[in-house]
Amino acid sequence: MKEIINTDLAPAPIGPYNQAVKAGNTIYVSGQIPLVAATGELVSGDIALETKEVMKNIGFILQQTGCDYKDIVKTSIFLSDMSLFTDVNAIYGEYFTENAPARETVAVKELPKKVRVEISVIAYKS
Repeated sequence: MKEIINTDLAPAPIGPYNQAVKAGNTIYVSGQIPLVAATGELVSGDIALETKEVMKNIGFILQQTGCDYKDIVKTSIFLSDMSLFTDVNAIYGEYFTENAPARETVAVKELPKKVRVEISVIAYKS
């Protein structure tokens, strides 16, 4: 059974997708960018603040499903430039102090709205 997950606390999708889909006990969260849901403004200029906004948006979506960061089993991090890795990784690490999820981090040519970081996650709630 597939359940569509959306919350007003996180940015609305900017295309034909949903914030998340729950299939059984697994939650697939679409890639989040540093967009502030309340204002529609992008956080930019400081990659640490951008990453925190992305993680906050992921948290709001997970909360809608009864999950939180500890339920994440897999993350995918997309960067506009690998030179951002160290700063993004430092903020990311604040959310996973033990039992960190599996992850890949890749640099891509361009991200939506020309942001520098996008993160998607998969969570599991038994």
